[in-house]
Amino acid sequence: MTLLAEQALNGLQLGLMLFLLAAGLTLVFGIMDMINLAHGTLYMIGAYLAATVAEASGSFVAAIAAAVVGTAVIGMALELTVLRPLYRRSHLHQVLATFALILIANELVRIIWGAQPIALNMPAALSGPVELAPGLRYPAYRLVVIGVGLAAALLLYVVVVHTRVGMWLRAGASDREMASAMGVNTAWLFTAAFGAGAALCAVAGALLGPLLAVQVGMGENILILAFVVIVIGGIGSVRGALVGALLVGILDTVGRTALPALFRALASPEVASEAGPALASMLIYVLMAGVLCFRPRGLFPARG
Repeated sequence: MTLLAEQALNGLQLGLMLFLLAAGLTLVFGIMDMINLAHGTLYMIGAYLAATVAEASGSFVAAIAAAVVGTAVIGMALELTVLRPLYRRSHLHQVLATFALILIANELVRIIWGAQPIALNMPAALSGPVELAPGLRYPAYRLVVIGVGLAAALLLYVVVVHTRVGMWLRAGASDREMASAMGVNTAWLFTAAFGAGAALCAVAGALLGPLLAVQVGMGENILILAFVVIVIGGIGSVRGALVGALLVGILDTVGRTALPALFRALASPEVASEAGPALASMLIYVLMAGVLCFRPRGLFPARG
């Protein structure tokens, strides 16, 4: 039970970080009808900026702040210069152009920071464990990551549901042409949404940097999970992104622990060592296929 509780917390942490990535991605896709494969590149840039500032200043908080501001500026500049002309192009053009951005960004990172991974150390005060219950000790840093993820999700909910900007975002996601006809400045809205999505990517990159390697290409693998999340939750739905991210994070983390243990109890060690991890890695894709069969628009599709 202690192991399952630890893995559930790990899944919650992964799910919240996936939500930070998927929220910006689903807003961009839902509002702009734009497939942005370079979204994971912004996550990588945020991690590199955080590592650089943390090494120079010695402050992890300053590193996160600099990564958020710097990545948001880079994201808005990309939207204004490269992505805006692609809005009226086909999805194939968008995929090819943003895939080219991935290749260009990876090479630029190699030129600036080198090909080897760089270190992003967590704050010394958060390096130890916290006893949550008798026999259950959990790393303090991961608890902070969970807390920041929950706070970001709450802030995004308040902005989207209870502010005028959120009303514009929801109107743009439902009917972009009608929102423009009603006086919403969609050009400004698109740029602001892209910058907010880039800032959320930077938060995820900076917080996961001490737990994962800060290296070239780190955004591609997590981008796949982000796309799985928005397919499960529903394109254009922030609520769907949150639910889908939590489902993917918890199912993936708990499954990688529970399935190998189950196979070891039911089969030979050789079969368990091969089949358990393989099936565990397939769980989230099985979930996505099941959702697509019964809810093709996702669990919480944006109305429109």
